[in-house]
Amino acid sequence: MSISDNKMTDAVVRQQQNLQKMQDQQDAVASGSEQKKQQAVQTGSHEYPGVPMPAQHLRKPGQEKDMSLKPEFMAPDYRGSGKLEGSVAIITGGDSGIGRAVAVLYAREGADVAVIYLNEHDDANETRQHVEEEGRKCLLISGDVRDAGFCRDAVGQVKAHFGHIDILVNNAAFQEHAASLLELSEVRFDMTMKTNIYGYFHMAKAVLPHLQRGAAIINTGSVTGLKGNKNLLDYSATKGAIHAFTMSLASNLLPQGIRVNAVAPGPVWTPLNPADQSPEKITRFGQSTDMNRPTQLEEISPAYVFLASPVCSSFITGIVLPIIGSVGE
Repeated sequence: MSISDNKMTDAVVRQQQNLQKMQDQQDAVASGSEQKKQQAVQTGSHEYPGVPMPAQHLRKPGQEKDMSLKPEFMAPDYRGSGKLEGSVAIITGGDSGIGRAVAVLYAREGADVAVIYLNEHDDANETRQHVEEEGRKCLLISGDVRDAGFCRDAVGQVKAHFGHIDILVNNAAFQEHAASLLELSEVRFDMTMKTNIYGYFHMAKAVLPHLQRGAAIINTGSVTGLKGNKNLLDYSATKGAIHAFTMSLASNLLPQGIRVNAVAPGPVWTPLNPADQSPEKITRFGQSTDMNRPTQLEEISPAYVFLASPVCSSFITGIVLPIIGSVGE
């Protein structure tokens, strides 16, 4: 190696060491700032709450009226344009949370809504009020979607009341954490399975004879069905089953011109989670996302409009749409 070659390689080494030193300095600054509270990422003109969330634990099934920080579901910047004009939608778990937010936007887009719920009557009546304020009709039906007979009866009531059915949103859910598989009793496992997947099956089967070409079924899945969750073994299993059920039913019903899709939300600020997690844990709810916050309901509900309306998604069926607040997942 010549002297000139030595000088060149030495210069390269010095340059690499200088670059390393600069990066080490930047890393030190970043490390020192890690102790500071991360800010919730905002991607629009409206700012949504970030970590820490309020410390609160709700009694099941959890009512939105009891939440100290109310979810944001009204979507004041969303303008309806008749995408669902004249349609009739059934929404299970429609009294609060995602179901309520979807009911409001469906009404804003011109649909009448039937809300099926367990026994959260105060929440359900508030949802009806919001739907009616949008200028549409709302039918409330209380019952247990685990019961196939109830599902058939509820669908019959909706058909008799409105004359037709165009959209089914399967959304009712039960969630309870467990640190170990050994903590999961068969009773709890049955409750989760029969609410989250049997309920979807019963409702889809009950409504199918009434659906015509152009109708849509939308299932609420979850990021837990995509990635799993070590503390939500049974819940994650049902959400994975819902994703598979969605894709399979989409193929099955496609010849009839009926589309079936799913939305898979990440952490969502609804009564479901404060009714599951401890007050201390709920303060960190949403911290796992790249946006360092849970999503608010009005950030999710437009996806249900998109998937329900043939004007928007006539060529889309069998998808699981993730809305999880993180990059590339």
